[in-house]
Amino acid sequence: MRDVEIHDLLESATGEELDLPTYRADFRRRLLSGGDSWKLERQQSFEEPGFASWDAMARGDWAESLRLMEKERPGLRQAARENALHGTVFHRVRVVGEPLTAYLQWELHLLALRAEHGDRIRVVTPADVADREAGAPLPELVSVGRDTLYRVLYDSRGVLVGAVRHVDPEAVERYVRYVSGLYAGGEDLASYFRREIATLPPPRLECHR
Repeated sequence: MRDVEIHDLLESATGEELDLPTYRADFRRRLLSGGDSWKLERQQSFEEPGFASWDAMARGDWAESLRLMEKERPGLRQAARENALHGTVFHRVRVVGEPLTAYLQWELHLLALRAEHGDRIRVVTPADVADREAGAPLPELVSVGRDTLYRVLYDSRGVLVGAVRHVDPEAVERYVRYVSGLYAGGEDLASYFRREIATLPPPRLECHR
């Protein structure tokens, strides 16, 4: 028997649905209470309306998108200082499939920036998670500390709308065991980014809709 079945794990746990402001506030509060966080990103395309860099990319202005992304550095530095103060380490496993979507090309630039400010990020392929996806792709998940696991929710366009919060130490332990194993076998984002992403031509969002 495999050590964790993600879909079964979530179905067996009792969760509370949170709207977006509540989820963001709850996540940050718990993150600053200490303890590592582990995020699994599986979906290949989202939308982030209202994020200036995303909006610029969506309208086809890649140079402006990258310029605006650079303006995120002060906020990322502040978040890194807060995380260090509270002994929090943020880990992320990003599943990257081919052909690369416009969203992922944009996001990987943003993740490279986050990695410069302390996030620990590694890349895996869809093949690395295929054995857990019989019937359905893995959901977007993030844990905080030892007892909180969120299934992150998006609407039909891929816009973030909230999360379902599970407060269950056993569920978190099993999830972290799985995602940390993926992390251990993944490629560090910095080397992947230099080889596969940095020199790509600007993305064209309409090609992936």
